[in-house]
Amino acid sequence: MVTVAATHIPPPLVAQLKPGSRLVIPLGEPCRHQELTLVEKREDGELDRRDILSVAFVPLRGEPRGEEENGDA
Repeated sequence: MVTVAATHIPPPLVAQLKPGSRLVIPLGEPCRHQELTLVEKREDGELDRRDILSVAFVPLRGEPRGEEENGDA
């Protein structure tokens, strides 16, 4: 569950999904229409996306960091 709005589904989050797993994320522009979106990774690696409801979340800030920068190395 992502608790900040993004304009798109960040690739690093998609990379963490295993087939059959789900991601819930608010998508949309800051201070504009946003949709709480359910994303499911299929067995073939493709994503299924379904908008659930309209929401208002604070925006995601910054750029993704590399593993060595955030202590995951």
